[in-house]
Amino acid sequence: MTMHFKAAATAATAWLVASAPVSAQSIDERVNEVFANSTGWFVNFIFSPFPGTSFPWIVAWLVIAAAIFTVYFGLIQFRAFPHSIALVKGDYSDPNDAGEVSHFQALATALSGTVGLGNIAGVAVAIGIGGPGATFWMILAGLMGMASKFTECTLGVKYRNEYEDGTVSGGPMYYMTKGFTERGLPGGKALAILFSIFCILGALGGGNMFQANQAHAQLTNVIGDYPGWITGVIFAGIVFAVIVGGLQSIAKVTEKVVPIMGVMYVATALVIILMNADMIGWAFGQIFEGAFTGLGVAGGMVGALIQGFKRAAFSNEAGVGSAAIAHSAVRTKEPITEGFVSLLEPFIDTVVICTMTALVIIITGQLVSDPETGMYLLNEGSSAIQTVDGNSGVALTSAAFSSAFGWFKYVLAIAVILFAFSTMISWSYYGLKAWTFLFGEGKASELVFKVIFCLFVIIGAAASLGPVIDFSDAMIFAMAVVNIVALYFLMPIVKAELDSYLSRLKSGEIRKFH
Repeated sequence: MTMHFKAAATAATAWLVASAPVSAQSIDERVNEVFANSTGWFVNFIFSPFPGTSFPWIVAWLVIAAAIFTVYFGLIQFRAFPHSIALVKGDYSDPNDAGEVSHFQALATALSGTVGLGNIAGVAVAIGIGGPGATFWMILAGLMGMASKFTECTLGVKYRNEYEDGTVSGGPMYYMTKGFTERGLPGGKALAILFSIFCILGALGGGNMFQANQAHAQLTNVIGDYPGWITGVIFAGIVFAVIVGGLQSIAKVTEKVVPIMGVMYVATALVIILMNADMIGWAFGQIFEGAFTGLGVAGGMVGALIQGFKRAAFSNEAGVGSAAIAHSAVRTKEPITEGFVSLLEPFIDTVVICTMTALVIIITGQLVSDPETGMYLLNEGSSAIQTVDGNSGVALTSAAFSSAFGWFKYVLAIAVILFAFSTMISWSYYGLKAWTFLFGEGKASELVFKVIFCLFVIIGAAASLGPVIDFSDAMIFAMAVVNIVALYFLMPIVKAELDSYLSRLKSGEIRKFH
């Protein structure tokens, strides 16, 4: 399998393989073959470039939307940052407002769906293909993406359904139907159905299979090679035990797991960066130089820009619409407040955590540039023994951290498992809400989706990285195509909500509760 590295088998691996059925590896291979053959056409369409260029049209779609929202809302990501922090702290929270979770829990749940293996494996892929300069474009995409996230999450709360038992359902499919009807626009229902289909597939792909796949890759990197379906079965059982309890169960887990895994990962990265403090200036020099110059297509500005924006979008999901589903469940009567809270996600996810990963990879010298082609190759001394071809993923990040702390690959294995687990349970909720929108609310309907979701955990762990990451990207970016169309039509509603809230905040009508 693509992510299985050729290390000597340990005693634990030998026991696992000996205990598994003889046909275990052939099962993995058959799953991978069927999966790759059935999804290739859609992947090719989503990532097809503009004629005569290597620039995917979907990347331009996201970049232009983020830029438009940034300008339209007057750099809201910077103006609202202090107030966003106050909201997360609970300064303006009324416990009597409708909703299921607090501002902090909603942020933690959404972050658990975005802060994941895109931050570990995705950054390595971006730098491996586009060079250090991809980091610059990743940061820029994260900053602009804050405005996209603000727009979609405000709408998610404004048009959510609130039920008598206290539960809520919200997200793009609801603001597409209700918002379009309110504005007298046709096509809202069709957009909602299309988005829901892509959301279900995105949940099964990027929010599920990719996570299980990379978690299994890191486990084999630590203990040796063994069949992927074994990891899948274990993960599926644990995930099912959590998601069967609903959003409040998910929120209770994520509000504990996300801060722990985030602090652990960022703290280790900071230690490595500070240990090499004399190289920080050089590393940023590589990032800025690589963002605008470079040899060859992959190492040049276009390659760095494409990889930076593509990986940032996959990591923070701004414009995709997924986070709007989690934020819709917040306890508030002011939809705009959750827009403020949500804009912190791309900042934490991309500007902070992804940059930390990139700096560690660059500073520890894992990559060297081929002077003839401009392509980036793994340093001969790197413990990640593959050439960087976009499929090295978590191994490159593991090698970078382990170069400073030999034992870190074990810590990273734990982090990867936590990242993967938290992302899967959050995306199970996103997919579930899209599923119930299409097939109706009810315990039986919900149970069917949860079982299907857990089966795809097993498939993801057994398939190779190439087909999984391609399918994951394609489904999630397909969600963005539909969602951004709706955001363009509905952004005047967000502007009205914003102006009303800021005027009342300035006049003192909106006060702190704490």
